[in-house]
Amino acid sequence: MISATHYLILSLILLSLGLIGVMMRRNFITVLMSLELIFNAVNLNLIAFSYQLGDLSGQILAIFVITVAAAEAAIGLGLIIALTRLRNTVNLDEVHEMEG
Repeated sequence: MISATHYLILSLILLSLGLIGVMMRRNFITVLMSLELIFNAVNLNLIAFSYQLGDLSGQILAIFVITVAAAEAAIGLGLIIALTRLRNTVNLDEVHEMEG
């Protein structure tokens, strides 16, 4: 049977991959996807602890985190479009600031 420890190990792996992606990658889209991995790791932790404690508050908080992640994705895609129009690139090394 799968216990909460298995979920926490999976969450640790997702968090590690997300952190490595944010630190190593220079493509804005890849950085946003890595941030989504980090959000999913947090959600997995919240749901695993909520299940272990028999309380629904962790699952409700996970729904709010999903909402924040959706807003972050929408704002990030808007930034990508603005960045592409202004600088013709999504490489973070080539862009220092967002001024026209």
